[in-house]
Amino acid sequence: MYWELELILFIFLLITAVIALESKDLLVASVMLTMFSFLMALLFTTMGAVDVGFTEAVVGAGVTGILLIVAIYQTTYKTED
Repeated sequence: MYWELELILFIFLLITAVIALESKDLLVASVMLTMFSFLMALLFTTMGAVDVGFTEAVVGAGVTGILLIVAIYQTTYKTED
């Protein structure tokens, strides 16, 4: 129905997935994964699955993103000398 919007969302999904996979910084990767989940929620909503989109936004983008970022800040960073 809204194929132009879906195509744009798919392109942004691909970009965020590649950045998350290629990033060396864990914080950048976790933020990109959170953005990926939010874009998936938008895509589900655009396709008509509002309940699935809402669940993805709450669990995928909300809870999982916060847990990943908290876990990163609770760990220590060691550099190789």
